[in-house]
Amino acid sequence: MKARIHIFYKDSVFDPQGNTVAASLQRLGFNTVKDVRIGKVIDVTLEAKRIEDARIEIGKMCEKLLVNPVIESYRLESIEA
Repeated sequence: MKARIHIFYKDSVFDPQGNTVAASLQRLGFNTVKDVRIGKVIDVTLEAKRIEDARIEIGKMCEKLLVNPVIESYRLESIEA
């Protein structure tokens, strides 16, 4: 199975890279840009018999290694068999 995980800073955490990109876009004339948040995407391929088992396993991966729960949140986009 394949899964895609989106990880972003929590809304309460300052995103310096996103802030820099937003300012650069505004300087380039994209005046409608008000905020940019930069995140990361992780694709994981794993063996699981059921999608629910894969979701549980990925949740554990995020909690133990992939996500810093103090400053980041994550969203599981999809799981494909």
